[in-house]
Amino acid sequence: MFTKSPADAAPAGPATHPVPAVTLASVPGGTPIPHSVGVSDDEFRTALSRLAAGVVLITAHDPDGGPHGEDVGMTATAFLSVSLDPPLVMVSVRNDSRMDDLLEMQPYWAVSVLSGHQRQVAGRFAMKGRISDRLLFEDLAHVRGEASGAPLIGGALATLECRTEQRVVAGDHTLVIARVLATTLPNEEDGPLTYFRGKYRQLG
Repeated sequence: MFTKSPADAAPAGPATHPVPAVTLASVPGGTPIPHSVGVSDDEFRTALSRLAAGVVLITAHDPDGGPHGEDVGMTATAFLSVSLDPPLVMVSVRNDSRMDDLLEMQPYWAVSVLSGHQRQVAGRFAMKGRISDRLLFEDLAHVRGEASGAPLIGGALATLECRTEQRVVAGDHTLVIARVLATTLPNEEDGPLTYFRGKYRQLG
């Protein structure tokens, strides 16, 4: 067994941690792609798809959307509670999306926590490339929140009306942190709608 003499030993100094070796991030069904830091988009999505998430509908009223304004909705799974005192919640919205642009100027918005029987509601507001949300709300039972002016969806497990207190840009999304001004519990019977492995699912 070879050992170094004291003369060969490295000089004493602050402890350091070895830098992990760079690996190749493999794309399912494709050629590995080298990444200097982190993982590929596909790897990231696949790993996070294993995390079951609740599904909510984020809504806000755009006062500039026509003579009486227009309601806007967005299906979201990146929604969570942040603080109890004060009561704060957070939603992550894609940068430069319509909802991001609206919430930058409209501080009041609402959240409807969708039930397991509201899969169609989640699907219609997750559609890409739609021009207007006006038709999406026409045949959807809802009331207008007194604190936010935003639509609150009928049959939701709970609704929260919010006022934005902070916006934090994080990569290609913006984290919108808001104070909860009011809550209701329209539906206490159903279970939640969840999103797992790329599909909407009912709990149980």
